[in-house]
Amino acid sequence: MKFTKMQGIGNDYVYINCFEESVENPAELSKLVSDRHFGIGSDGLILICPSEAADCRMRMFNADGSESPMCGNGIRCVGKYVFDHHLVEKTEFDVETGAGIKHLKVTEENGKAVLLTVDMGIPEVTSQVLEPICVNGTDYEFIGISMGNPHAVYYMDDIDSLDLESVGPGFENHERFPERTNSEFIQVMSPEHIRMRVWERGSGETWACGTGATASAVASALCGRTGNTVIVSLKGGNLTIHWDREGSGHVFMTGPAVEVFEGEFDINNL
Repeated sequence: MKFTKMQGIGNDYVYINCFEESVENPAELSKLVSDRHFGIGSDGLILICPSEAADCRMRMFNADGSESPMCGNGIRCVGKYVFDHHLVEKTEFDVETGAGIKHLKVTEENGKAVLLTVDMGIPEVTSQVLEPICVNGTDYEFIGISMGNPHAVYYMDDIDSLDLESVGPGFENHERFPERTNSEFIQVMSPEHIRMRVWERGSGETWACGTGATASAVASALCGRTGNTVIVSLKGGNLTIHWDREGSGHVFMTGPAVEVFEGEFDINNL
């Protein structure tokens, strides 16, 4: 099976071109390829498939094999792949996801996509603003935002000192979130700039999360900590998030996508 390794500001996935390849058990394959010691190494698996409703379809699986409806960094990489490999021949196109059809716009250099802007849709607030919660015996407050997948956004004075490996599972699996949740930990630097660490549902701490950055920007604007346009700095780099709050209500995410390498994987390992 041929694959392509891609990353969006450090959020790395294994991509399969299902216009040419077939995958019978993507959940098990995701667990296998994601292993950084015995597999390829990634935050999960993304299938690029034909679609009857859009230019292509994206299916995303976490490192534990669970399927998620949407991945912000992943969809930018999908956009780069289909543009660079000429599966689409236009700079604006649609990708079908489990969270609906998303519209992408490519910024190209020398025929290759270097930046992609994704219309992430209209955010849904799923909590009261700054809802109290107790995790691992400590009291916090969060804002719940859905971007097609669930997010809980927390504000802290110093995110660098957070021991996410120890406390992350408690946030993800809290009884408040019966289907588990993605957790974002935010340090506000200015009204135009926030820093973020993320514990992703099913993958643990990752270097970036596009839907999480989008949810965090919306949450920060809602509670008056930032304006409607903000730079979100993650471990792997920066994303620019713009919430057209007074207009369409849609949120737009802009960031890079990079193809790292191509290879072949022996599916007999399954």
